[in-house]
Amino acid sequence: MAMVCLSDFEAYAKKYLPKIAWDFFAAGADDCSTRDENILAYKRIRFRPRILRDVSMLDIRTKLLGTEISFPVGIAPTGFHQLAWPDGEKSTARAAKAMDICYIASTYSTCTLEEISAAAPGGFRWFQLYTYRNRAVSQRLVQRAEALGFQGLVLTADLPYTGKRRDDVRNGFRLPPHMKLKNLEGAFEVCTMSLLDPSVTWNDIYWLRSLTHLPIIIKGILTKEDAELAVRHGVQGIVVSNHGGRQLDGGPATVDALAEVVEAVQGRVEVYLDGGIRKGSDVLKALALGAKCVFVGRPALWGLAYRGEEGLQDVLRILQDEFRLSMALAGCASVSEIGRHLVQLSRL
Repeated sequence: MAMVCLSDFEAYAKKYLPKIAWDFFAAGADDCSTRDENILAYKRIRFRPRILRDVSMLDIRTKLLGTEISFPVGIAPTGFHQLAWPDGEKSTARAAKAMDICYIASTYSTCTLEEISAAAPGGFRWFQLYTYRNRAVSQRLVQRAEALGFQGLVLTADLPYTGKRRDDVRNGFRLPPHMKLKNLEGAFEVCTMSLLDPSVTWNDIYWLRSLTHLPIIIKGILTKEDAELAVRHGVQGIVVSNHGGRQLDGGPATVDALAEVVEAVQGRVEVYLDGGIRKGSDVLKALALGAKCVFVGRPALWGLAYRGEEGLQDVLRILQDEFRLSMALAGCASVSEIGRHLVQLSRL
């Protein structure tokens, strides 16, 4: 079967992954309305393409906090990559480096930070952090990531408690015995989500700042109020995210929340987005509404399930080719030419 678009990889993963793994990756909270809305929202946005604008040479490069990447797509933090492919996050890191993009490694990796770093030396990586009741655990993770050359710290802020994902409850989801949350081995006698700290507040940004020189990016913002607070607390970046629709069902699609956040920060910090990106034209729409870069979660896992590192590179290459084509057909020769004029906001 020719893999032509990202939905081809989704179909393959659904067919060949064990049901419990597929259900875990696919899960949204409650009725999954926010998960599904993340994708549907892009279909309501229409382009205003410009014509006769020399697009014979295209420049799709951009920068994240000063580091150049080959095109404005990165890999969002998702857990348990060994459920998709035996080499897990090591394959993810290698694919990201080969494509010259940013990979955000999850706290809930099934490979250690050290293994991820060794798999792709010199790759551009950020580390995603959860905050635990035992702050020493979070502190050690931050310090390990910085020592290993990770270049940013992504605080996931929308998970004081875990959303209700019905299929995981029905399946009694747990990692197979041979897989471990490698970064947390020895940190807790039993590792469960209940160890997360629901008392975290904005003041904890200052605590994080005291631990590291890395730029802090906060993930999970959907409103102008929180965007303004993020700027006030000195973060360097915001990921507009609803956790792939896995937390509060009934929240907005991320692309629908994006314009509000971008307007609130007024260019003072970089704004990124995850959730619902399935085509290169989706990337273009998100950038037109002010995102500096988008991050893909589930499609990366589908690529891994297809053929590991090679499969993930295939997914990224398709997105890259589709983005380049969409840009050209919309009349943009470089990323710097993408702006609000490119989309019909009346349809949002």
